[in-house]
Amino acid sequence: MTYAASIAAAPVIREPLHAPVAQLVRGGVVEGVHYGSVVVLAADGSVDLQIGDIEAAFYPRSALKPVQAVAMLRAGLPLDGELLSLAAASHSGEERHLAGTRRILELAGVTEDDLRNVPDLPYDPVVRDVWIREGRLPSRLAQNCSGKHAAMLMTARLNGWSLDDYLDPGHPLQQAIAEIVEDLTGQAIAQVTVDGCGAPLFSVSLHGLARAAARITTAPAGTPEARVADAMREHAEMASGSGRDVAALMRAVPGLLTKDGFEGVQMAALPDGRAVAVKIADGADRARGPVAAAALARAGVAPALLAEFGSVPLLGGGAVVGGLRPTRALDPLSG
Repeated sequence: MTYAASIAAAPVIREPLHAPVAQLVRGGVVEGVHYGSVVVLAADGSVDLQIGDIEAAFYPRSALKPVQAVAMLRAGLPLDGELLSLAAASHSGEERHLAGTRRILELAGVTEDDLRNVPDLPYDPVVRDVWIREGRLPSRLAQNCSGKHAAMLMTARLNGWSLDDYLDPGHPLQQAIAEIVEDLTGQAIAQVTVDGCGAPLFSVSLHGLARAAARITTAPAGTPEARVADAMREHAEMASGSGRDVAALMRAVPGLLTKDGFEGVQMAALPDGRAVAVKIADGADRARGPVAAAALARAGVAPALLAEFGSVPLLGGGAVVGGLRPTRALDPLSG
């Protein structure tokens, strides 16, 4: 461990003390409330805003993929551009994603049969419906983490590491990833479990996730961190999908890097180090986007750039009768 001197203790595993972060309003009445936690970091790394519990251990889920991609680059992965973005992706299962994953596997000298992620249908509902109509079955290639898994296989192959057990937490690849998770978050890992795709999942704090996002976007040009940020920003649809809100957000806000994750997680950071991280307690994806947009506004992003992301309309009888909005604690202008 070459970075141990700067690593703080692991966050405490406890029930997070979440707070209200979003309201569902119908006809002027609050119909529902989403709890969660939010942290906004200033460019110097200090905490500008915190709501809820930003220090408890939690699982960043796929919001940690840019960090995993940095670790693989540090271990010798030679990808850039679209394929590097795909290595950090939770992709939608579009043909470009499948073709890119096949290309990584080809470069690694392995096949789809070597993947150890779980078979699934494409994540995008439109693409998934087409698959079902065509009678296509779930596959490891279509599963939204296949780009990351292909990159893991390539990294393992280049280093002479075994392939069959590349998902074992004790495997050299996963140990290398864990080291970089601790380096970029600035804290020890609290717990290791298994993510939905089968890869090891590392528990840190929401504060640590925001620090990692800032570290990636402020890194000097040409470093593994900067290469990941550049690839994801320049090829946002490869890191997600053509209809995904995180891709649209990176197109709308110059220099922004953002990545979402299951269970209501999102991180985002700007090139000057301003960063945010969001966790929605009930895992509701509908609250994630508006809360992240409000956090970015609190970080200083021009509200006009965030207008399309700040709320979710609520329909009644086919007409808009309300919407989901951030709470006043997060967005003083809401309500």
